Amino acid sequence: MKPGKTGVARLIAATRYSLRGLRACWKTEAAFRQDVALSVILVPVAFFVARTPEQWLLLTAPLLLLLIVELLNSAVETVVDRIGTEHNELSGRAKDIGSAAVFLCLLLIAMAWLTIVWRNFFA
Repeated sequence: MKPGKTGVARLIAATRYSLRGLRACWKTEAAFRQDVALSVILVPVAFFVARTPEQWLLLTAPLLLLLIVELLNSAVETVVDRIGTEHNELSGRAKDIGSAAVFLCLLLIAMAWLTIVWRNFFA
């Protein structure tokens, strides 16, 4: 076991680190701020679009997933940039893969919203 904090002290420290990470991403990543703005708009709209709690969850869960994936993508980009700024095929590939993960989350959001909107208002 690693030395360090345990119990409640560890939980408090981990929460502090997480909040610091959220603040850093908010401050430095425009894409994260855009994803948060999208979520702030769509979560309330989901209350009017969804007809069941399950539909609401299917509309909002992918938004949370998008924020998670954007955080991970930003972490990968930060580490790659820390290693060096010169062009490297593997560094570029890592950044592209992270970007692809964000794209797939956006696709998932579109699919969920189109499906539920279609079912509730046009079918």
